[in-house]
Amino acid sequence: MKTLNPNQSIDAFIKIVVLAVLIISSFLIAKPFLLLMVWAIIVAVALYPFYEKIIRLTKGKKKGLVTTLFTLALLAIIVVPSIGMASSIAESSGEIFDNFKAGTLKIDPPSESVKSWPLIGEKVHAMWSKASNDIQGFIKEYPDQVKASVGWFFGSFTGIMGSVLLSLVALIVAGIFMSSAKEGYQTGLAFANKMMDGSGEKMMTMCINTIRSVVKGILLVGVIQAILAFAGFSMIGLSTAGILAFAVLVCAIIQIPVTLVAIPVIIYVFSFADTTPAIIFAVYIFVVSLLDNFLKPMLLAKGLETPMIVILIGAIGGMMFMGILGLFIGPVIMAVSHRIYINWVTT
Repeated sequence: MKTLNPNQSIDAFIKIVVLAVLIISSFLIAKPFLLLMVWAIIVAVALYPFYEKIIRLTKGKKKGLVTTLFTLALLAIIVVPSIGMASSIAESSGEIFDNFKAGTLKIDPPSESVKSWPLIGEKVHAMWSKASNDIQGFIKEYPDQVKASVGWFFGSFTGIMGSVLLSLVALIVAGIFMSSAKEGYQTGLAFANKMMDGSGEKMMTMCINTIRSVVKGILLVGVIQAILAFAGFSMIGLSTAGILAFAVLVCAIIQIPVTLVAIPVIIYVFSFADTTPAIIFAVYIFVVSLLDNFLKPMLLAKGLETPMIVILIGAIGGMMFMGILGLFIGPVIMAVSHRIYINWVTT
């Protein structure tokens, strides 16, 4: 074994210290932008197949102009529905608050059929009647429950709207990344090969596929469910359609069953609507709430070697640990860890 002389040891120590200082300093300087950069990379990876097709259609001519138009089109796709949902939620919330402040807020009373529901019928009917007769008294009697529900809703709304704003900026940065995707991929591949002893390409492919799978299997499915639910809520005449659709979106993203939103709404609709439209609405919303059970298995694990359960654990755990960004980083970390484990036990 070759031994280092004192001078070589000092040189090596100084190099390590300087390298550590550079890495730590670079991290601290870039820290305010790390969230934006990671989000932009995720957006670029997810959207690059569409961008590549457009570049091929234009035969690579005026690439800068095509990239700009592509980015502006995506911005419009995100901005328009986001503004529509936000304005609907703000309008509904403002109306509820004004009515409550003026003492005119009313909740339709429950029908007598509610009492016949198994196990919870009598209790639900009593609480619903109390809220219908005296909403202010009901809030005073159950302040913690009301405060927790309102706090959860507006906290989720603020978080998702913040993520939307971050996505708008990240989309612009992602456009820059996509225009130089080949160079970025080669740099990432070289780094992955350094880390994985020549298996970098396989790991890079797995990370890319995992990100795109999560986008399609969780985000896309959640957006589809929210849009379809909003259409159903609006057609049945619910003034809080935007708020309820947003609740559907939140549940779909954080992997809580959408039926938790759908069932109370169905019950409420049966209390005021005619039987036939109420049944049609119930069937429609119930199908929408179960849509993820059919779409998610097809989209989430399509083309992946990693088991879907590992991806789901990564998505749910990552979001609990890191917020909405963890929805994407979590599955990638779990997929890489799973691949390392498989390689270790099989070699």
